[in-house]
Amino acid sequence: MMRRVALWAAALLMSPVSAVQAADNVFRICMDENLPPLSVHHRGKPGSGFDVLLGQAIADRLGKTFEIQWFESKLDEDSSPALEANALLSDGRCSLVASYAFTQDGLVAPGVKTAKLPDFDGATRDDRRRRIPLGTLAPSKPYLFSTLTVVLGPGAKQRPINDIGDLAGLRLGIESGTLADAILMTFDKGRLIDDITHLIPTRDDLLGALEQGKFDATLLDIRRFDAYRAAHPESKLVASGYNYPIGANRGYVALSRSAELLESVDKTLAEIVASGDLAKFAATAGLTYLPPREPVILGDAFQKIIRSGAR
Repeated sequence: MMRRVALWAAALLMSPVSAVQAADNVFRICMDENLPPLSVHHRGKPGSGFDVLLGQAIADRLGKTFEIQWFESKLDEDSSPALEANALLSDGRCSLVASYAFTQDGLVAPGVKTAKLPDFDGATRDDRRRRIPLGTLAPSKPYLFSTLTVVLGPGAKQRPINDIGDLAGLRLGIESGTLADAILMTFDKGRLIDDITHLIPTRDDLLGALEQGKFDATLLDIRRFDAYRAAHPESKLVASGYNYPIGANRGYVALSRSAELLESVDKTLAEIVASGDLAKFAATAGLTYLPPREPVILGDAFQKIIRSGAR
């Protein structure tokens, strides 16, 4: 009897240590469930995308078990990617958030003390009500560059596009209130305004309309065009080859207290880049890969362009 009690006591004392060791052996990343081809998750199916491949490769090199915390980012006026990422990290849902856009505004100390969690896989009703005390975000080294590209419809696919000005005379379809809208509307003091037709985001099908020949060209996130081509392999839309020169690097973001983790991730990222695997992951996922570029963190470049109407 005494021996059984001793064994039970030993097991009780050891279990917290084992739990801590198990947690230390897990490499857990938060990923947007609907950001193809970076990350995609459908209920009951394994996740896929560039970030899934990259996360698994980093975990393997670190000798850790790879896990994903899927979340859903709402595209509305009340949502904030910075607050969503901060809340997920501060609540311990993951150690890193993948494909975070490195902008000056997105990496400053939050202007509020608490924020709500985005909807995430496994969330309860109480989780949707809670407000999470926030920390301070810190970025990893960037691993890709994200920008806008000009996409041409069937009637304009032979048109060479080397600059925004080359869109003059084409019928342009653009979604209202987007960055692309602001760039085209203010270009060269409004030179393209008469060529532009505005569509409503989330209601109108921009690329579908371009496919049908209602417009000749558009300007949009290159990632979004990659996703469209994967979903419509028969599409006659083509990439013009012109990418807008200003954009944001993407990488991981963690809480500032996770400096040791970020250091190990940065080292592993450098190894993966040197091996050529990063470009292979992009090709496998159907992602147009553009390497990171300076500045690492985007400042107010877009605001300056829009204010000046510069080329």
